[in-house]
Amino acid sequence: MSRPSLLITRPLPAPVAEAARALCAVDMRAKNSPLSEPEIAEALTRYDAILPTLGDRLTDAAFYTVANPKCRLIANFGVGYNHIDVAAAEARGICVTNTPGAVTDATADIAITLILMVARRAGEGERLVRSGGWRGWHPTQLLGQHIGGKTLGIVGMGRIGRAVARRAHFGFGMNVIFFNRSFVRDCTIPQARQVASLAELFSQSDVISVNVPGGAENHHLIDAKVLAMARPDSILVNTARGDVIDEDALINALESGALAGAGLDVYAHEPQVPEALMRLENVTLLPHLGTNSLEVRTNMGLMALENIRSFFAGETPPNQVQNPAQP
Repeated sequence: MSRPSLLITRPLPAPVAEAARALCAVDMRAKNSPLSEPEIAEALTRYDAILPTLGDRLTDAAFYTVANPKCRLIANFGVGYNHIDVAAAEARGICVTNTPGAVTDATADIAITLILMVARRAGEGERLVRSGGWRGWHPTQLLGQHIGGKTLGIVGMGRIGRAVARRAHFGFGMNVIFFNRSFVRDCTIPQARQVASLAELFSQSDVISVNVPGGAENHHLIDAKVLAMARPDSILVNTARGDVIDEDALINALESGALAGAGLDVYAHEPQVPEALMRLENVTLLPHLGTNSLEVRTNMGLMALENIRSFFAGETPPNQVQNPAQP
Protein backbone atom coordinates (compact mmCIF):
# COMPACT_ATOMS: atom_id res chain seq x y z
CA MET A 1 0.00 0.00 0.00
CA SER A 2 1.35 3.41 -0.98
CA ARG A 3 2.12 5.99 1.64
CA PRO A 4 -0.47 8.75 2.08
CA SER A 5 0.37 12.13 0.59
CA LEU A 6 0.70 14.92 3.15
CA LEU A 7 0.95 18.69 2.94
CA ILE A 8 2.61 20.37 5.91
CA THR A 9 1.65 24.03 5.71
CA ARG A 10 4.59 25.57 7.62
CA PRO A 11 8.21 24.58 8.26
CA LEU A 12 8.40 22.30 11.33
CA PRO A 13 11.32 21.24 13.55
CA ALA A 14 13.76 18.83 11.88
CA PRO A 15 12.80 15.76 13.98
CA VAL A 16 9.16 16.23 12.95
CA ALA A 17 10.01 16.69 9.27
CA GLU A 18 12.17 13.55 9.33
CA ALA A 19 9.44 11.48 11.01
CA ALA A 20 6.84 12.81 8.58
CA ARG A 21 8.89 11.80 5.55
CA ALA A 22 9.30 8.31 6.97
CA LEU A 23 5.52 8.02 7.29
CA CYS A 24 4.14 9.90 4.28
CA ALA A 25 4.93 11.35 0.88
CA VAL A 26 5.47 14.88 2.16
CA ASP A 27 5.38 18.35 0.69
CA MET A 28 6.30 21.05 3.21
CA ARG A 29 5.78 24.71 2.41
CA ALA A 30 8.84 26.88 2.97
CA LYS A 31 6.71 29.91 3.91
CA ASN A 32 5.35 30.79 7.36
CA SER A 33 2.36 32.65 5.98
CA PRO A 34 -1.10 31.06 6.26
CA LEU A 35 -2.49 29.13 3.32
CA SER A 36 -4.29 31.29 0.78
CA GLU A 37 -7.74 30.30 -0.48
CA PRO A 38 -6.33 28.91 -3.76
CA GLU A 39 -3.70 26.95 -1.82
CA ILE A 40 -6.40 25.45 0.41
CA ALA A 41 -8.44 24.37 -2.61
CA GLU A 42 -5.36 22.82 -4.22
CA ALA A 43 -4.40 21.04 -0.99
CA LEU A 44 -7.85 19.53 -0.56
CA THR A 45 -7.65 18.25 -4.16
CA ARG A 46 -4.06 16.92 -4.18
CA TYR A 47 -3.34 15.45 -0.74
CA ASP A 48 -4.68 12.62 1.41
CA ALA A 49 -3.94 14.65 4.55
CA ILE A 50 -3.12 18.22 5.50
CA LEU A 51 -1.16 19.25 8.59
CA PRO A 52 -2.22 22.90 9.09
CA THR A 53 -1.92 25.28 12.01
CA LEU A 54 -3.21 28.59 13.33
CA GLY A 55 -4.12 30.99 10.53
CA ASP A 56 -4.88 28.33 7.91
CA ARG A 57 -8.59 29.13 7.54
CA LEU A 58 -10.30 25.85 6.67
CA THR A 59 -13.78 27.32 6.65
CA ASP A 60 -17.13 25.98 5.46
CA ALA A 61 -16.64 27.84 2.18
CA ALA A 62 -13.13 26.40 1.77
CA PHE A 63 -14.35 22.81 2.11
CA TYR A 64 -17.13 23.33 -0.41
CA THR A 65 -14.86 25.01 -2.96
CA VAL A 66 -13.71 21.56 -4.05
CA ALA A 67 -16.35 19.25 -5.49
CA ASN A 68 -14.66 15.94 -4.61
CA PRO A 69 -11.83 16.48 -2.15
CA LYS A 70 -9.09 13.87 -2.02
CA CYS A 71 -8.19 14.92 1.52
CA ARG A 72 -9.54 12.68 4.28
CA LEU A 73 -7.69 14.04 7.32
CA ILE A 74 -6.91 17.48 8.75
CA ALA A 75 -4.23 16.84 11.41
CA ASN A 76 -4.03 20.23 13.11
CA PHE A 77 -0.73 21.33 14.66
CA GLY A 78 -2.03 22.86 17.88
CA VAL A 79 -4.74 22.32 20.45
CA GLY A 80 -6.92 25.23 19.26
CA TYR A 81 -8.90 24.53 16.10
CA ASN A 82 -11.24 27.52 15.77
CA HIS A 83 -9.69 28.15 12.32
CA ILE A 84 -11.20 24.83 11.14
CA ASP A 85 -14.92 24.32 10.55
CA VAL A 86 -15.15 20.83 12.03
CA ALA A 87 -18.80 20.34 11.09
CA ALA A 88 -18.12 21.25 7.45
CA ALA A 89 -15.11 18.92 7.35
CA GLU A 90 -17.15 16.07 8.77
CA ALA A 91 -19.90 16.69 6.25
CA ARG A 92 -17.33 16.20 3.46
CA GLY A 93 -16.06 13.00 5.07
CA ILE A 94 -12.89 14.60 6.45
CA CYS A 95 -11.63 13.76 9.95
CA VAL A 96 -10.09 16.51 12.11
CA THR A 97 -7.53 15.95 14.88
CA ASN A 98 -5.52 18.23 17.18
CA THR A 99 -2.64 18.06 19.67
CA PRO A 100 -3.94 18.56 23.23
CA GLY A 101 -1.72 17.94 26.23
CA ALA A 102 1.53 18.76 24.44
CA VAL A 103 0.91 22.50 24.80
CA THR A 104 -0.34 22.59 28.40
CA ASP A 105 2.78 23.27 30.45
CA ALA A 106 4.41 25.61 27.96
CA THR A 107 1.30 27.77 27.68
CA ALA A 108 0.88 27.86 31.45
CA ASP A 109 4.51 28.98 31.78
CA ILE A 110 3.83 31.92 29.45
CA ALA A 111 0.74 32.87 31.49
CA ILE A 112 2.88 33.02 34.63
CA THR A 113 5.55 34.95 32.73
CA LEU A 114 2.97 37.56 31.74
CA ILE A 115 1.57 37.79 35.27
CA LEU A 116 5.02 38.48 36.68
CA MET A 117 6.00 40.88 33.91
CA VAL A 118 2.89 43.00 34.33
CA ALA A 119 2.84 42.89 38.14
CA ARG A 120 6.52 43.82 38.42
CA ARG A 121 6.46 46.23 35.43
CA ALA A 122 9.25 44.28 33.75
CA GLY A 123 8.35 45.45 30.26
CA GLU A 124 8.54 49.09 31.32
CA GLY A 125 11.85 48.46 33.06
CA GLU A 126 13.36 46.72 30.05
CA ARG A 127 12.31 49.60 27.78
CA LEU A 128 13.78 52.10 30.26
CA VAL A 129 17.17 50.37 30.22
CA ARG A 130 17.26 49.97 26.43
CA SER A 131 16.31 53.61 25.90
CA GLY A 132 19.26 54.79 27.98
CA GLY A 133 16.89 56.57 30.34
CA TRP A 134 17.71 54.60 33.49
CA ARG A 135 19.50 56.78 36.05
CA GLY A 136 20.06 54.16 38.73
CA TRP A 137 18.13 52.53 41.54
CA HIS A 138 15.94 54.49 43.92
CA PRO A 139 13.27 53.46 46.47
CA THR A 140 10.17 54.44 44.48
CA GLN A 141 11.26 53.44 40.98
CA LEU A 142 8.68 51.45 38.95
CA LEU A 143 6.83 50.20 42.01
CA GLY A 144 4.71 47.23 41.03
CA GLN A 145 2.64 44.59 42.77
CA HIS A 146 3.63 41.55 44.79
CA ILE A 147 1.52 38.55 43.71
CA GLY A 148 2.21 36.28 46.71
CA GLY A 149 -0.99 35.63 48.67
CA LYS A 150 -3.16 37.45 46.12
CA THR A 151 -6.24 35.96 44.45
CA LEU A 152 -5.94 34.48 40.97
CA GLY A 153 -9.11 34.14 38.92
CA ILE A 154 -9.00 31.47 36.23
CA VAL A 155 -11.37 31.78 33.26
CA GLY A 156 -11.65 28.19 31.97
CA MET A 157 -10.47 25.39 34.27
CA GLY A 158 -9.32 22.96 31.60
CA ARG A 159 -5.84 21.49 31.19
CA ILE A 160 -4.11 24.85 30.81
CA GLY A 161 -6.22 26.63 33.43
CA ARG A 162 -5.35 23.94 35.97
CA ALA A 163 -1.66 24.15 35.08
CA VAL A 164 -1.68 27.93 35.60
CA ALA A 165 -3.53 27.49 38.90
CA ARG A 166 -1.01 24.90 40.15
CA ARG A 167 1.94 27.14 39.36
CA ALA A 168 0.32 30.17 40.98
CA HIS A 169 -0.86 28.38 44.12
CA PHE A 170 2.08 26.10 44.86
CA GLY A 171 4.74 28.42 43.46
CA PHE A 172 3.53 31.80 44.71
CA GLY A 173 0.98 31.02 47.40
CA MET A 174 -1.89 32.54 45.44
CA ASN A 175 -5.49 31.79 46.29
CA VAL A 176 -7.47 30.43 43.34
CA ILE A 177 -11.02 31.03 42.22
CA PHE A 178 -12.32 30.02 38.80
CA PHE A 179 -15.19 30.31 36.38
CA ASN A 180 -16.08 27.34 34.23
CA ARG A 181 -19.29 26.74 32.27
CA SER A 182 -19.50 23.18 33.59
CA PHE A 183 -19.08 22.07 37.19
CA VAL A 184 -15.51 21.07 38.09
CA ARG A 185 -15.57 18.32 40.68
CA ASP A 186 -11.87 18.23 41.57
CA CYS A 187 -9.47 20.90 40.32
CA THR A 188 -6.56 19.56 42.48
CA ILE A 189 -5.86 22.97 44.02
CA PRO A 190 -6.48 23.19 47.80
CA GLN A 191 -9.33 25.56 48.72
CA ALA A 192 -9.89 26.55 45.08
CA ARG A 193 -13.44 27.79 44.64
CA GLN A 194 -15.67 27.79 41.59
CA VAL A 195 -17.72 30.97 41.15
CA ALA A 196 -21.02 31.29 39.34
CA SER A 197 -20.24 34.10 36.91
CA LEU A 198 -17.51 36.07 35.21
CA ALA A 199 -18.73 39.18 37.02
CA GLU A 200 -18.14 37.47 40.36
CA LEU A 201 -14.69 36.29 39.30
CA PHE A 202 -13.58 39.71 38.01
CA SER A 203 -14.83 41.52 41.11
CA GLN A 204 -12.91 39.18 43.45
CA SER A 205 -9.61 38.66 41.59
CA ASP A 206 -6.30 40.50 41.81
CA VAL A 207 -5.06 38.67 38.72
CA ILE A 208 -7.21 37.11 35.97
CA SER A 209 -5.89 34.47 33.56
CA VAL A 210 -7.91 33.63 30.43
CA ASN A 211 -7.61 29.99 29.34
CA VAL A 212 -10.72 29.12 27.30
CA PRO A 213 -10.83 27.77 23.72
CA GLY A 214 -11.46 30.10 20.83
CA GLY A 215 -14.43 29.90 18.51
CA ALA A 216 -17.90 31.41 18.23
CA GLU A 217 -18.99 30.27 21.69
CA ASN A 218 -16.30 32.35 23.39
CA HIS A 219 -16.08 35.30 20.99
CA HIS A 220 -15.93 38.45 23.15
CA LEU A 221 -16.68 36.36 26.23
CA ILE A 222 -14.90 39.13 28.13
CA ASP A 223 -16.57 42.34 27.02
CA ALA A 224 -17.03 45.85 28.41
CA LYS A 225 -19.68 44.70 30.87
CA VAL A 226 -17.39 42.04 32.35
CA LEU A 227 -14.34 44.33 32.39
CA ALA A 228 -16.35 46.94 34.28
CA MET A 229 -16.54 44.49 37.21
CA ALA A 230 -12.74 44.33 37.57
CA ARG A 231 -10.88 45.94 40.43
CA PRO A 232 -8.88 49.01 39.34
CA ASP A 233 -5.67 47.43 40.69
CA SER A 234 -6.23 44.10 38.93
CA ILE A 235 -4.22 42.50 36.10
CA LEU A 236 -5.60 40.56 33.13
CA VAL A 237 -3.53 38.09 31.06
CA ASN A 238 -4.62 36.23 27.95
CA THR A 239 -2.88 33.17 26.48
CA ALA A 240 -6.04 31.70 24.92
CA ARG A 241 -7.30 33.32 21.71
CA GLY A 242 -7.32 37.03 20.98
CA ASP A 243 -11.00 37.35 20.12
CA VAL A 244 -12.07 35.94 23.49
CA ILE A 245 -11.56 39.51 24.76
CA ASP A 246 -13.17 42.55 23.16
CA GLU A 247 -9.94 44.44 22.36
CA ASP A 248 -11.64 47.84 22.12
CA ALA A 249 -13.22 47.35 25.54
CA LEU A 250 -9.88 46.19 26.96
CA ILE A 251 -8.13 49.29 25.60
CA ASN A 252 -10.80 51.50 27.15
CA ALA A 253 -10.44 49.74 30.52
CA LEU A 254 -6.65 50.16 30.48
CA GLU A 255 -6.75 53.79 29.37
CA SER A 256 -9.39 54.71 31.95
CA GLY A 257 -7.67 52.97 34.85
CA ALA A 258 -10.39 50.35 35.28
CA LEU A 259 -7.56 47.79 35.00
CA ALA A 260 -4.04 48.23 36.33
CA GLY A 261 -2.44 46.31 33.50
CA ALA A 262 -2.65 43.50 30.98
CA GLY A 263 -0.38 40.84 29.51
CA LEU A 264 -1.24 39.51 26.06
CA ASP A 265 0.22 36.67 24.04
CA VAL A 266 -2.65 36.57 21.53
CA TYR A 267 -4.59 39.13 19.52
CA ALA A 268 -7.89 39.28 17.66
CA HIS A 269 -6.32 39.87 14.23
CA GLU A 270 -2.82 38.42 14.44
CA PRO A 271 -0.24 39.57 13.54
CA GLN A 272 -1.88 43.00 13.64
CA VAL A 273 -1.81 44.56 17.12
CA PRO A 274 -3.85 47.71 17.79
CA GLU A 275 -1.70 50.82 17.93
CA ALA A 276 -3.53 51.86 21.10
CA LEU A 277 -2.28 48.72 22.88
CA MET A 278 1.29 49.31 21.77
CA ARG A 279 1.21 52.85 23.14
CA LEU A 280 0.20 51.73 26.63
CA GLU A 281 3.03 51.32 29.13
CA ASN A 282 0.92 49.12 31.44
CA VAL A 283 0.60 46.37 28.83
CA THR A 284 3.08 43.55 28.13
CA LEU A 285 2.84 42.27 24.54
CA LEU A 286 4.32 38.95 23.41
CA PRO A 287 4.32 37.52 19.84
CA HIS A 288 2.23 34.39 20.54
CA LEU A 289 4.96 32.52 22.42
CA GLY A 290 2.62 30.10 24.20
CA THR A 291 4.16 26.87 22.87
CA ASN A 292 7.40 28.38 21.65
CA SER A 293 10.02 25.84 22.74
CA LEU A 294 11.77 23.26 20.60
CA GLU A 295 10.70 20.36 22.82
CA VAL A 296 7.04 21.37 22.82
CA ARG A 297 6.83 22.09 19.09
CA THR A 298 8.51 18.75 18.37
CA ASN A 299 6.07 16.91 20.62
CA MET A 300 3.15 18.69 18.95
CA GLY A 301 4.38 17.60 15.53
CA LEU A 302 4.93 14.01 16.60
CA MET A 303 1.44 13.94 18.13
CA ALA A 304 -0.03 15.18 14.85
CA LEU A 305 1.90 12.47 13.00
CA GLU A 306 0.56 9.79 15.36
CA ASN A 307 -2.94 10.99 14.51
CA ILE A 308 -2.05 10.60 10.82
CA ARG A 309 -0.49 7.15 11.28
CA SER A 310 -3.44 5.78 13.21
CA PHE A 311 -6.02 7.21 10.80
CA PHE A 312 -4.45 5.65 7.72
CA ALA A 313 -3.92 2.38 9.61
CA GLY A 314 -7.70 2.18 10.00
CA GLU A 315 -7.64 3.07 13.71
CA THR A 316 -9.46 5.87 15.51
CA PRO A 317 -6.99 8.73 15.89
CA PRO A 318 -6.15 9.33 19.56
CA ASN A 319 -6.97 13.05 19.32
CA GLN A 320 -9.94 13.18 16.97
CA VAL A 321 -11.92 16.39 17.36
CA GLN A 322 -15.63 15.90 17.89
CA ASN A 323 -18.10 17.87 15.81
CA PRO A 324 -19.39 20.53 18.24
CA ALA A 325 -22.82 20.30 16.61
CA GLN A 326 -23.14 16.69 17.76
CA PRO A 327 -24.45 15.93 21.29
